[in-house]
Amino acid sequence: MKVIAAEDDDVLRSILCLALKKLGHEAIPAADGELAFEALKREPVSVVVSDWMMPRVDGLELCRRVRARPAGEYVYFILLTVQDATEENKRLAADAGVDDFLTKPLNQSDLWLRLRVAERILQSNSRVRRLEAMLPICQFCRKIRDDKNYWQQIETYVVEHTDSHFSHSVCPDCYQRVLIPQLNELKTPPRP
Repeated sequence: MKVIAAEDDDVLRSILCLALKKLGHEAIPAADGELAFEALKREPVSVVVSDWMMPRVDGLELCRRVRARPAGEYVYFILLTVQDATEENKRLAADAGVDDFLTKPLNQSDLWLRLRVAERILQSNSRVRRLEAMLPICQFCRKIRDDKNYWQQIETYVVEHTDSHFSHSVCPDCYQRVLIPQLNELKTPPRP
């Protein structure tokens, strides 16, 4: 996986990147939250491991920015904390959207475990997104079943769920197959 390693301390960032590489992941180093967010905008990343306290943009603000992005692939967010993080701070982190915590000093075994959990959650999330993208459509009338198990015309569903609008027309095939025979039938005098 591609993992952003956001840490303002050069030595700790190097240790984190080396640990990520040793575990088989691609590490993208960032010296603060601002640089980490820029890296995330440039390339798809699965996981962010971020220090809490950093200059410019701290770990919580970085997480808020990650969560505020338009819908896309989910990014798993691991926050590096000190050993004695308070319950209040953990609540603040959870409210910001943090998925998991690692304590300093970094333990490679703990990092491996958190990344395994991240992989499973990201795989599950990807499967759910694919399933949600499927629309059940009746093979006969072409109505679509919505999230509340109601069947409605495809046009109604699309207008309610997107910014699209419809303008009805007739395709060349239907013009030949449907309209021409109807017009010809109207031209034929009725039989007595």
